[in-house]
Amino acid sequence: MLPAARAVPPGDRSALLADPDPEVRRAAALGECRRDARVTAELLRDPKSAAEALRHGILHRADAERCVAGRAHLAALAENPSLPHDLVERLAVDPEEDVRLAVSLRPELDETRRMRIDFTVDALTRGDVRWVRDGLAEPEVLRRAASSAHPLLQRAAARSPHLPPDLLRLLARVDDPVVENLLGIHHLDAPEEVLMRVYARLGGTFSAWMAETHPRFPREGLAARYADHPDGNYRRLAVRDPAATPTLIERLSHDPEVWTRQAAAEDPRLPLHRLREALHVPELASSAGANPALPEDEMTAVLERAGIPA
Repeated sequence: MLPAARAVPPGDRSALLADPDPEVRRAAALGECRRDARVTAELLRDPKSAAEALRHGILHRADAERCVAGRAHLAALAENPSLPHDLVERLAVDPEEDVRLAVSLRPELDETRRMRIDFTVDALTRGDVRWVRDGLAEPEVLRRAASSAHPLLQRAAARSPHLPPDLLRLLARVDDPVVENLLGIHHLDAPEEVLMRVYARLGGTFSAWMAETHPRFPREGLAARYADHPDGNYRRLAVRDPAATPTLIERLSHDPEVWTRQAAAEDPRLPLHRLREALHVPELASSAGANPALPEDEMTAVLERAGIPA
């Protein structure tokens, strides 16, 4: 991958633009078009580079008008920072949904204008907005994105590990499962209630596992709340509670849900007689073998039965 155009000395840029490899020339030109409308115009004649050049390149007005008239790569064009204001306004009412959505994400729009655009956001789209992604460490960019009512800007802000506490609290109140998932993944200070909502919605999935392993995921009180829950994913949470008794852990080691039984089999509070039984239960043997309460001589016996030198 070539370095960004702004980081390449002028002499090196010229050499790359004249490189014998067409892919190197194209990559260099795509970097250069951000500063040179002539290079952009040349790239627009290449089907392989036209969309990217329209997205980032400095545009002659005639080229922009021609693309609008010909309806060529309009969603890419709608992102272009140099697109004249009147063409932005024309694309804001374009019949194509993806074009209007791209316009709604332009950084220069104020919140009132942004939210007047008729756009729809997919429930699962994660919010990879370039100007927010490039400014994830910039407080003003984060504040604009996090405080917007636009779901994709909220989601883009939620991906930043640099959110200050007030913006983290603001996004934690947003009623959007994608925002909650992203906060759980990217923020060590994600509130407990957000992590529990992720777990409640996605129990048994990778995202739920991410929430459960988060350092702020709650532990205290889980046994009282979930030991008798109808969902085995919640009964498994009871094992996390420091106050869970050996009697409860033993009971959960007989749970109908295999993941709950395995969690109990790994717990050092499991009574020794049940731990020894679990070693001979196929779906629990691995978990029981990893239990730190297993006596050393019995650990050695487990290894010997597996043919592993102790």
